Amino acid sequence: MKLVWCPDTASKAYIDTVKSCEVFEESSVAELVSAMAGGWKPQLIVETWFHGGVITTSVGLAVASRHTCGRHVCVVPDEQAKLDYIEEMRKACDISPEVIVGEVEEVMRSLVGIDFLVVDCRRKDFARTLSLAQLSNRGAVLVCKNSTARSLNFRWRSVVDGGSRIVRSVNLPVGKGLEIAYVATGGISKGSSPGKATTRWVRHIDQLSGEEHVYRR
Repeated sequence: MKLVWCPDTASKAYIDTVKSCEVFEESSVAELVSAMAGGWKPQLIVETWFHGGVITTSVGLAVASRHTCGRHVCVVPDEQAKLDYIEEMRKACDISPEVIVGEVEEVMRSLVGIDFLVVDCRRKDFARTLSLAQLSNRGAVLVCKNSTARSLNFRWRSVVDGGSRIVRSVNLPVGKGLEIAYVATGGISKGSSPGKATTRWVRHIDQLSGEEHVYRR
């Protein structure tokens, strides 16, 4: 099983996010991320919030989670950040995501099966968050927002464990920069040697639709 794109849900999430974020800054990022989350229909959406940052991405993800009936979790560093985040979300929309406080090493151990992850590059632990994420067996979409804030220069392979394969990645000049990757998982478990894998990924492009399919053999 793998993540499958659902255009109807993506459209609904996008439209509702436009309505919710039309008076906020950086609404374009929220609209894009919401449509992506809605389209992939993830069951576990996780994001990290930079204290004092704009709330629109969270609104977009909250809208998408409502359409997909998935779990939406926001990770914040301390209790004050939690209070501020909840207050900002209360002002922005009527959806309240789950908020978890703690260090990234501790929090990511408790979140298993992530299929949509959004990290803010203004947080010092963004790369660590990506590397510790326990991704879903269906695969996952990883998003780094505000990538130009740190003059981001990293390879996805350096922050994704050996049991995952980068199927596609893209850099978009939206907001303050978006780095996006679709990751296929399986075949190699964390901590194992890639050379001992018993399966391999095969890439196939449909000549009629142009769609790319990745499956395991």
